Amino acid sequence: MPVLTELFVYPIKSCAGISLRRATLFDTGLEYDRHWMVTDASGGMFTQRTHPRMALIRTAFDGDDLVIDAPNMPTLRTPLRAEALTDAQPMRATVWRDTVDALDTGAHTAQWFSAFLGLPACLARFAPSARRDVSDEWTSPLAVHTRFADQFPLLVLGQASLDDLNARLSTKGAPGIAANRFRPNLVIGGLDAYEEDFVGEMQIRVPERDVQLRLVKLCTRCPIPSIDQDTGAPNPSWPHEPLDTMSAYRGSEQFDGALTFGKNAIIVAGEGVALEVGQEVEAEIDF
Repeated sequence: MPVLTELFVYPIKSCAGISLRRATLFDTGLEYDRHWMVTDASGGMFTQRTHPRMALIRTAFDGDDLVIDAPNMPTLRTPLRAEALTDAQPMRATVWRDTVDALDTGAHTAQWFSAFLGLPACLARFAPSARRDVSDEWTSPLAVHTRFADQFPLLVLGQASLDDLNARLSTKGAPGIAANRFRPNLVIGGLDAYEEDFVGEMQIRVPERDVQLRLVKLCTRCPIPSIDQDTGAPNPSWPHEPLDTMSAYRGSEQFDGALTFGKNAIIVAGEGVALEVGQEVEAEIDF
């Protein structure tokens, strides 16, 4: 029986994630996932694609605060609840082609991120009243929305897929990589390697009521998986891994040869339910 083996949230888009034993699921994804985003003065997003040192920005939950740390920087705190930002100035923040209402978390956070990244930056908080719709090309007839994630509420990854990739890396002498290179929300054990590519519906067995997910689109990969999340830079001996290895077998005809790894998912049922590592999963192949 497949099982949920790991849960991750990424409070600040493109910064380090948090491994959790338990997380509440909402229609936009896991609680506090991508609710914040580092931006320039005009609200344009910063990501590891152009600022790989963002991998070194660590987050944690402490009471009512999101705690933020980075090498040689003082600890920074910002309220978890947007409503607690009583003096926040409204701003507009842009994720790819979507521009949404957000809240500026203040001059202190802006100074912190600017100092660490070495260029003007601020920290935007997704506004409670804002809604960012997911393209109905992949979700119809459901109307789905998310926060500052690239496209979808959840990313699902099979543990066997990562194991297979690491075996291929080992064969050529390259070091193995952790799941955080691919930034999944849910890691599922007990599936065959890349079986998630073909899964349509997925149910997670929860005592109060089952969670139903729909896996809708293979995740096409940008260069971020080549960034070591512990150093904030590619491995100098293997700067193009794991993408070089993936290029031999993970090119997708559906997406014009783009490399894929993991599958994006939407929530069909189970809003408000707590997911927990160890819960059983049923995966239905989409024929």
